Amino acid sequence: MSQNILQYESKVWSTADLLIGAGIKQSDFPKYMMPYFAMIMLESRLVRHYKELLKDFDAETIKDIENIDDFLEEFKDYNIGYNDLVIRSQKTLAEICRNDKTFVNDFEAYLNAFDPETKELLGVDRGNTEEKYLDISGLSGQLRKKNILFDTVKKWSEIDLTPFNNSDITTLEEHIKRKWADISAETAGEQYTPDDIISLISEIILSKIEDNNEFLTIYDPTCGGGNLLFGVEDRIKEKFNRPTKTYGEDWSDSLYALAKIESRFRVDSEIEYGNTLVKRTFYDKQFDVIVANPPYGVDWKGYKKDIENDQTDRFHALPSISDGQFLFTQHILSQLDTKGLSVVVHNGSTLFSGDAGSGESNIRKYFFDNDWVEAIIQMPTDEFFNTGIYTYLWIFNKNKAEERKDKVILIDGSNFWEPLKKSKGKKRKEMVFDNRKTIVDTLTDFKDTEHAKVFDKWHFYFNKQAIMLTNVDENGKTFEDQLPVKKNKQGEEIRAKSIKLNPTKITQVIEEETIEITDFEITSYDTNKYSDLKEYYENNLKPLVASLDYKEADLKVYTTKTSYYFDEEKETIIEVSKGDKTELGCGKIVVKTSYKKATKTKEASILITVELTPDYEKDYEIIPYSPNDEDNQQNIADFMAKYITKPFVYIDNTIGVEINFNKVFYKPEQLRSIQEITTNLEELENELSNLEKELAL
Repeated sequence: MSQNILQYESKVWSTADLLIGAGIKQSDFPKYMMPYFAMIMLESRLVRHYKELLKDFDAETIKDIENIDDFLEEFKDYNIGYNDLVIRSQKTLAEICRNDKTFVNDFEAYLNAFDPETKELLGVDRGNTEEKYLDISGLSGQLRKKNILFDTVKKWSEIDLTPFNNSDITTLEEHIKRKWADISAETAGEQYTPDDIISLISEIILSKIEDNNEFLTIYDPTCGGGNLLFGVEDRIKEKFNRPTKTYGEDWSDSLYALAKIESRFRVDSEIEYGNTLVKRTFYDKQFDVIVANPPYGVDWKGYKKDIENDQTDRFHALPSISDGQFLFTQHILSQLDTKGLSVVVHNGSTLFSGDAGSGESNIRKYFFDNDWVEAIIQMPTDEFFNTGIYTYLWIFNKNKAEERKDKVILIDGSNFWEPLKKSKGKKRKEMVFDNRKTIVDTLTDFKDTEHAKVFDKWHFYFNKQAIMLTNVDENGKTFEDQLPVKKNKQGEEIRAKSIKLNPTKITQVIEEETIEITDFEITSYDTNKYSDLKEYYENNLKPLVASLDYKEADLKVYTTKTSYYFDEEKETIIEVSKGDKTELGCGKIVVKTSYKKATKTKEASILITVELTPDYEKDYEIIPYSPNDEDNQQNIADFMAKYITKPFVYIDNTIGVEINFNKVFYKPEQLRSIQEITTNLEELENELSNLEKELAL
């Protein structure tokens, strides 16, 4: 830097002193500071560009109108923005703040002197439009009501950035945005990615692309203010001599405006406004490099219908409505070139949330099936400004080296950090160069180390095998054996599903209270309590029958010649006939009630029925997966033979994918030896004995 621009950081932040005095809460400071900061950055860059361009013109000859117009046309051709008051009349913000009497009119004229696109981004006179962007007119109106507009603008006008080049100003902007992130109430990771993480992402990209003259496109679908997107581009340009173009999208009015303003001072950059998941601006483009820190833990129910009706085929599956980060990742991979590389920041839920068959699991499976995942890197906690949780870098590579096909490396970078001398919000740690180098070298080597493990991608797949168990009693007997078998018209033997009883009485005893039912087709009711039979059914009989429990209470069902109950100890249905007890096997006593509407020939009634059924139970078993179908079926069969002792039938099998970082890198705590524990106990006993002696004295 030509001069140390960071000395202006405190000057910029001092403008918030007036906001404090006006009773504006700290979390709203960014909203009130962004438009004025953007304005002074714009003015300083315009003035500097004016002075540089002036060197190519004769200062005397451009005083006449024709040459002035030529000069201004050339100025405008650079498309970096324009302010007629600043450039043509040489009236800067500092000038209009010299006279507080004319300030209101002068400031309005100053804002309206910007070119149309800049006015739109700054939010000049946006009125009731949906997108206000930086909303400088609206916020200025609020500050004017609080009687601090002039003082606020004057304080901003005293910050002169004209001596600094675009790169210097960008550096200051990133530091200011970082401080905004410290106090922002926005979702974690949504506004700002720390410099050290940007450096790590850039170094990973640099380690995997070539330094050639080929054009490199870089895209961020959730670019916010552009710090990650532009930060990666700047670091690539520092190391490699490759022409680049950046593309970004965001739907935060103010952050989009900051990124758009910044993009106009870059050689080749295109920033668009809108929700990436709904408005696919760059649908016709494929990018070489994509970086993103999409919002996580944020629901997408506000545009659920748009996502469900999306016709672009980019969403292979839909994640939970409460967290849309995997929607962004699917979009990213749909726009990543066939040889492209992407680094995406996620929280831990993307590793394991959702069971097999869920949206999240199917999305992970989609990534792994296509062999796009090359690495997942765990970051330290307390790395981001608004959250202390673990975060993860997913490295997607559509051009894996042959020896890395169908392989994934997990890297535990959670211990690679240095403490910050002073915390920045929740950020208490940073990854210095040596920390980052260790991670990049590990990714480059692609070998097992103490902090890294290479897996076949199939390691993360699993079978979720559904089975229907038939429960048995203590003798291995099931009520299924009692069910009659009949032949159908085709001669096939079909086993009945249950045995229906003709009950005469049902009793159940709970804590010495007896419930007794003797009427099984009911047509009458207490007219003093109920308005009709259906109300009696809904409010009395239906809940009563639902409370009957053949296992937990003493439930007995009587027929003309027999009775039935469930022996909980033996886990079997007992049939009692003429005093003899017969164990029928493990099963259920199912009591049901239903309401039958009146017909032309029959009045309305309530029916209570009883049937005996086998005790079936659906269960799921998690079994290791093999990509070979024959081997996979054998794995399932071997597992069942080893662990399942009851009769069962297979139902369906769902393949899931999850990544368990903790399991891979878990280190059990080293327990002390018995000898060490015994020695410590003896020492404590001696100390206690000595203490007792001292107290006795």
